[in-house]
Amino acid sequence: MKTTSDKPAIRRANLQDANAIKQCIDRAYSPVKERLNDLPDVSAGVEKEISEKVVFVAENNTSLAGCVILALQGNHAHLVNIAVDPEYHGRGIARLLIHTAEELARRDGASEFRLATHVGMPENVALYTHLGWSETERKGNKVLMTKRLKGTIS
Repeated sequence: MKTTSDKPAIRRANLQDANAIKQCIDRAYSPVKERLNDLPDVSAGVEKEISEKVVFVAENNTSLAGCVILALQGNHAHLVNIAVDPEYHGRGIARLLIHTAEELARRDGASEFRLATHVGMPENVALYTHLGWSETERKGNKVLMTKRLKGTIS
């Protein structure tokens, strides 16, 4: 499903989306890769993630504007990756993708959402804090964060 409005359509990804998702992730992380030499290959294994995890994409007109990768693990969910193409920054796409992932996690019975971000990306820590996440620990180059998921979706 695609949309022609300013608000993108959110849908589950399929294997045909793998190349577009990789490109989106690579474009989103490109500025970060220039300053962080220990950032892992964040777009590796997209096909496996589509098959084994939950991947949502945000589409705007005919292009992929963003994606989120979610692992459901019993009473908690893990935000594996989120990326918004730089062309679409500032339009609330990351917030919409996170909200979609949170709704699914609640429906699946998760009471907590977890993530890890890079210590060299303080802008991510600030964004997640703004969205209700709390820092729980720092391990090496990782900042671990959690968010309690309140209520259930019926």
